[in-house]
Amino acid sequence: MTRSTPASLLTALSQPEVLPFYAVEMLFDSAPVRFWTGYGNRTISSNVYTGTGNLLSITGIDEVNDLSAKSITLQLSGVPASLVSLALQEPYQRRACKIYFGTTDTTTPIEVFSGLMDVMTIEDSGETSVISLTVESKLVRLEKASNWRYTNESQRSRHSSDTFFSYVSNLQDRDIVWGREVNSE
Repeated sequence: MTRSTPASLLTALSQPEVLPFYAVEMLFDSAPVRFWTGYGNRTISSNVYTGTGNLLSITGIDEVNDLSAKSITLQLSGVPASLVSLALQEPYQRRACKIYFGTTDTTTPIEVFSGLMDVMTIEDSGETSVISLTVESKLVRLEKASNWRYTNESQRSRHSSDTFFSYVSNLQDRDIVWGREVNSE
């Protein structure tokens, strides 16, 4: 994936001491949930991210040269009951999730992954829980077969007033002369 890296981030990464972080933004229907891998709150692009310290882990972020569909796993441990309640009640599948990388010395992190939330598992130990969330790349859609057909019924299920495919069934057994001269003898 080609992206431009801000000069401030490149400069920060070339320093002898680098303090990197990841920031995660999950866009739920009720409200976005934002975490970062540091402590305290951090403002990124006018949005406040809650610090999770070592409780947030991200696995599977790989840079690839081809258009293969990848997925990552976010794992948040030590989760309070209020967040577990949100995870159980809120629809999350096919909601957007973005992951950013930056350093504490810069204000502009870069987006390193963008995808759709897929599978969430919750391990409850009584007082605290562990939530794992798989986020799939948007390219996964390209690997899945489409349910749509080039029929009038399929088109009308999406757009009820569209009659574009209404004559397709009448054309299937017809001889259509295309690109050649018709002999009228």
